[in-house]
Amino acid sequence: MTTQLFEGVYPAMVTPFETDGRIDFEQLRADARRLEAAGVDGLVPVGSTGESATLSHDEHVEVVEAVVDAVEDVPVIAGTGSNNTREALELSRRAADAGADALLLISPYYNKPEQDGLLEHYRTLADEVDLPQIVYNVPSRTGRNVDPDTAVELASHPNIAGFKAASGDVGQISEIIERTRDEAFAVLSGDDGMTLPLLSIGADGCISVVANVEPERTCAMVGSALAGDYERARRLHHELGPLTRQLFVETNPIPIKEAMHIRGHGTPHIRSPLTRLSEPHRETLEAELRRLAEADLKDRGGAR
Repeated sequence: MTTQLFEGVYPAMVTPFETDGRIDFEQLRADARRLEAAGVDGLVPVGSTGESATLSHDEHVEVVEAVVDAVEDVPVIAGTGSNNTREALELSRRAADAGADALLLISPYYNKPEQDGLLEHYRTLADEVDLPQIVYNVPSRTGRNVDPDTAVELASHPNIAGFKAASGDVGQISEIIERTRDEAFAVLSGDDGMTLPLLSIGADGCISVVANVEPERTCAMVGSALAGDYERARRLHHELGPLTRQLFVETNPIPIKEAMHIRGHGTPHIRSPLTRLSEPHRETLEAELRRLAEADLKDRGGAR
């Protein structure tokens, strides 16, 4: 069996802001340390959840540097993708210089390249930046799917080490897993609701939104599945299910920013054009977070 470089749980970190919109680096570093202490396998700053679309290039690099400096023993996978290959290359080089251990590269969005264009884009980055790289396929955001043939061809490049699968197409993801089993190429769920189903067909872990507020449960679920304990993994999957659904009732990262605030991890401030979570959804989200916290207290009480 081929050993994968990426396995387990990688929270897609939020970028916390002060009320005036500046990055709250103190909270960012505290989040990184909290998640590392909870047992995650790595951290993913400045992706979609980290509001990369509204960060300047300098802010991108500053966030990566802060997370790298905050953690002791987990890899930092920096989001450095763009729909402009030259811009993605610049961001990737700067992230590498800032100490990132790997890169997460969203497929080019809006301009909708053909599959040959996707191959050229990713090969250029992999040839020029000597870090492990994860192809991120989320066609609901980009308007273009990374087809299985393209993913499989990219898997043969020594610097392309993984695929973040957020297409919602289990058949397509299963095909990519099947056809890359002999490669050192990890397939990671990019959709929290699909993490357990994808693990059951051979995925290696997840880049997770819910892990920002429930890192222990997420790690326990993924770890159980990877160890073959699907009874425990299913129980944890269903425990997390209502919260996971609430985290996507509005555009990510709107709900997770609110959830972090409810849990005491920074302000709910989010950069325009996104807006704060609506009040009815806020109340339901708070109830779900309370339910899980009460379950933890009950479990600890029973353990005594």
